[in-house]
Amino acid sequence: MQVKIASEPWEFEQIHALNHQTFTGEIPQHPPSPSGRLVDRFHDDNVYVIGLDERRVAGMIAIRRQRPFSLDQRLPTLDEYLPKGRTMCELRLLAVEKRDRRGRLLPAMLDYVWQYCRREGFDLALISGTTRQLKLYAHLGFVPFGPLVGTPEALFQPMMLTLERFAPRAPQLFRAGRV
Repeated sequence: MQVKIASEPWEFEQIHALNHQTFTGEIPQHPPSPSGRLVDRFHDDNVYVIGLDERRVAGMIAIRRQRPFSLDQRLPTLDEYLPKGRTMCELRLLAVEKRDRRGRLLPAMLDYVWQYCRREGFDLALISGTTRQLKLYAHLGFVPFGPLVGTPEALFQPMMLTLERFAPRAPQLFRAGRV
């Protein structure tokens, strides 16, 4: 597996297909599309970290570097929950093909995201964590805040992770290859 920032047209096409597969089927946040593609509304601004198996996009995480974040729309009082003076990003659209979920792909992608965020000066990451994976997010160090957002079919918990909270966890998580 190779982990990198998406840059090729064929990678983006597979990102849209994986986005559709995950967020219309597995997590029914959007209605299915006959095209089998779901282009994120922030697509042009996203930085996509992807895991490649040859020429197959096996996983992805989108990094949104500037506001408005998706959480700004879902939680109008977002700033009231956030620590002041932070340089933040929003991590979105975590998706891994089912057949690749037990291997090293997710730890490798998260390690890449971690290095990228440190290099870019981010010290706070926000997510809308699906309530189906709260245990995973807590294991990574994310802390819930605010009310649940979304729809009954696709509920999300706003969560945050500071650099100080994640830094001590990172080496152990990535060295062991277990997330």
